[in-house]
Amino acid sequence: MPDLPTPQDATEAALFSEGWDAVLSYADLCTSGSLRAHQLATEAFTLGMREVRAAARTHVRGAGRRTARLPTIPALLTAVRDTAAVWEADGQGHKLDPDLRLWLNSGSAARYTGRPLERPVALRALRDMQEADAALLWLAEVEALPLPAVARRLGLDPATVADELDQVRTLFRDRCHRAHLDSPLDARCRSYARLLDAVTRSPATDTPDDLSRHLATCVRCAEAAACLRLHGGGLPAALAGGVIGWGGLAYLERRRRAAEVRLGAGRPNGAAPGPGPDPGDPEEGTGRSRVLRGGLLAAAVLLSALALGVSMMPFGGSGDDAAAARDDTATAHDDGRPVADPSIPAARKPASPTAPATTPSAARTTAGSDRRKTDPEPQGTSSATPEPGPGSSSAAPAATCRAAYHLVNQWPNGFQATVTVTTDRPLTGWNVSWAFRDGQQVGQMWDATAQQNGPHVTATAAGYNKTVAAHGTLSFGFLATWQDKNRAPDSFTLNGASCAAG
Repeated sequence: MPDLPTPQDATEAALFSEGWDAVLSYADLCTSGSLRAHQLATEAFTLGMREVRAAARTHVRGAGRRTARLPTIPALLTAVRDTAAVWEADGQGHKLDPDLRLWLNSGSAARYTGRPLERPVALRALRDMQEADAALLWLAEVEALPLPAVARRLGLDPATVADELDQVRTLFRDRCHRAHLDSPLDARCRSYARLLDAVTRSPATDTPDDLSRHLATCVRCAEAAACLRLHGGGLPAALAGGVIGWGGLAYLERRRRAAEVRLGAGRPNGAAPGPGPDPGDPEEGTGRSRVLRGGLLAAAVLLSALALGVSMMPFGGSGDDAAAARDDTATAHDDGRPVADPSIPAARKPASPTAPATTPSAARTTAGSDRRKTDPEPQGTSSATPEPGPGSSSAAPAATCRAAYHLVNQWPNGFQATVTVTTDRPLTGWNVSWAFRDGQQVGQMWDATAQQNGPHVTATAAGYNKTVAAHGTLSFGFLATWQDKNRAPDSFTLNGASCAAG
């Protein structure tokens, strides 16, 4: 008769369930293939859990004494980054994303592990908070969990969790302001510190021109401004980028998309949920896509292993096991690698202006846009513009697609945006094109591959999201630069056919 699981086993299983999907999602961004992503996630999760448990023991022994520690999920994500750095140092860098390798060998990476006062403001501020407050902030802002689910996970009162979150946001801002003042600032940065604090407190306060120019050239002050400005929706990006570092914005986009799928946004044609648990609970909802079941399967395997006294990480086996454990937020990316760190210069070359067009997408993924890495269908083979038949009208045919452009965040000289396209026809490959009106330049794109020639941009499907069902949606995001103006682009097309504004 096998031994029954102990309370410690249950605790480990709960931590696994909480962190594995996030770790695998970020590991997938960091590597050059699905099997390598699983290998990196397994090593990083083992390392991260060891550090989380050690920090918890230290906290208990020093009862009453505060210790600086990150909540579980951001601690595990930093373990992924640290494990990737070990791979690079040990000659295994070929397994990593090429842009990550460049970042790891730059001064940007050194900031996250170097002298404490020189680390990003968001990272220092989150460490300086009580762990429960920091966990509330991270789960709500970065993991994008609905507040009722956050309240259940942290044992909070659902009726008051929104007010607690507002208080925690303010606390985080205060910690960021203090961390910024404690940083080794030069005389110019220090002269702007009080003004920066003042103009970021209210959305109605205009930023003086001289401060705007300073923020456009000073990375540290721009990071502080993003953390101090609680209005405008930039806090999640400031947290993800400041704590994770490379790929923080791409990770943020994935987690938002995963949360929407778990809440039922991925049901085709808005189908109602079936019988069973509350579909609004991201941990119990019945509307998960097939790939999301990987996280549940992984947790089930772990529970069995714990009950039998086996190792906590049962995923070092076959490729089938690895495929079963992959989550929608950890999709393999041999095509169209998501890279979303604004500190990394773009490396893509402009493409020919004759390249087929593609459409932008918001952070929503329906069941019709299920990612299939092994899809054998060629790209760009459907949704072509129909040929007019005899006796047909000379009027342009009705649009068979709708494109929605969403500006997620904007900072001096840069911005993040998403594009969502709804297609009336099934697709086995797609290209979305548009034209910028103010000279914007795409730097990095995820869930598609970008090519730009002058104002014309083409986004081509990645290998895993080429197939879209009729009336389904496709989506992708990107980082870009702007000057003077940043109006929304126009002239969206899908596989050469014009799309209506959606």
